[in-house]
Amino acid sequence: MQSTEKKAEARIRELGILIPELPKPLGAYVPFVRTGSLVYISGMLPFKEGKLLMTGRVGDEVSLDDAVVCARTAAINTLAVLKAATGSLDKVRRCVKISGFVSSAEGFFDQPKVINGASDFMVEVFGEAGRHARAAVGVHALPLNAPVEIEFIFEVEDIALEKGGAGLPSSA
Repeated sequence: MQSTEKKAEARIRELGILIPELPKPLGAYVPFVRTGSLVYISGMLPFKEGKLLMTGRVGDEVSLDDAVVCARTAAINTLAVLKAATGSLDKVRRCVKISGFVSSAEGFFDQPKVINGASDFMVEVFGEAGRHARAAVGVHALPLNAPVEIEFIFEVEDIALEKGGAGLPSSA
């Protein structure tokens, strides 16, 4: 990140965003895997205070605007995992890639607009370092009938790994 850009932790406070508690996996996987300077974050759902913001397919039960909010919420949840993986969001060098999955009604083709909710948020938080490669894919169904699921890859400062680095925060 360039020195003229605000650090991510300060930017989060400025935006008034509260980083949620670390989400618990819904299956037999870990929230992240760190290898070298890359952190792979498992698919994130739009949970807020332990509940999905909404359920259903985008274009049917969920509007485009609501789906964008869901994508942003999944990205906010990602910060909790990223912070557990690194200790500080200021250690993020860049968001490398986002893969977004949108539970889509027949005839719904605006998956890129939905995933912009997460993409735009990464730029809000990390500035130019938040720009990334991306996929936005329509799918028939997602876990728990969520409208959106997003996975992330970040490059971070190469710091010593704590407690194995395979997806378990140091407090685990």
